[in-house]
Amino acid sequence: MTGVMESPAPALPGWFTELFAHRRWVRRATPFPHVYVRDVFVDEFYQRLSAEYQRVRRDRSADFHEVQKNYSADSISLTKLQSGPLALFSSREWHDLIAGVAGVPGTGDIEGGVHHHPPESPRGWPHNDLAPAWFAGELPAPDTTQLPGDTVDIQSGAREPGVAARELVRGVAIMFYLANEPNWNAGDGGETALFAHVNGRFDPAPDLLVPPLNNSMVIFECTPRSWHTFAGENVHDRNCLVMWLHRPKSEAVRRWGEGHIVEW
Repeated sequence: MTGVMESPAPALPGWFTELFAHRRWVRRATPFPHVYVRDVFVDEFYQRLSAEYQRVRRDRSADFHEVQKNYSADSISLTKLQSGPLALFSSREWHDLIAGVAGVPGTGDIEGGVHHHPPESPRGWPHNDLAPAWFAGELPAPDTTQLPGDTVDIQSGAREPGVAARELVRGVAIMFYLANEPNWNAGDGGETALFAHVNGRFDPAPDLLVPPLNNSMVIFECTPRSWHTFAGENVHDRNCLVMWLHRPKSEAVRRWGEGHIVEW
């Protein structure tokens, strides 16, 4: 089942809404609820995003790090992309747009980066992203956002005595595809695999494959059912901005129970 929704929200400033190519985003119900968008931004702005990422990839290789052990991607964090067009993804306007689309009141805390998978990368493992995240200090003001810092370990909350931190849970996942092979075809691999059920099976067949088409995006609320992974077997480099908005842990526990929150 699919439906068409109007976005971005008209309450957002004009300079921001003018970056978008259209306001008709598709809401899909299966294999779990998510929103899919083709041609997210006007071409001029998309080309700026792509060129900036390619420049960063070329000139700042030392800023890329392994995403996770036994996972084929490296990444540059949004914390290192605070100037230029890619800083849009850390803005309060972007945060509030995505939170409104997903129906999840975000805290203003953002985590993420651009992931790069080289050709012939192996498939990942299904996961739902309903994981904890720790951020330093007080709740961000309504017109600001906060990114992970050096004083608090985002996965464990480890910190020096006297450093305040808040334990949150990932609330919304966003994947925006950019700087990929422009003539991607079915069979070229590198999709995002979505699953209706996992049920303990380590390697189930995906129910839907989201292609890595440039200037496209998938958004979903992080729940116990939001199973997804990188599909692998990519013929070309695959680049994807991956980011999360967050909700208070107490809200996630009240909704699903603490046992459904996946510890790192």
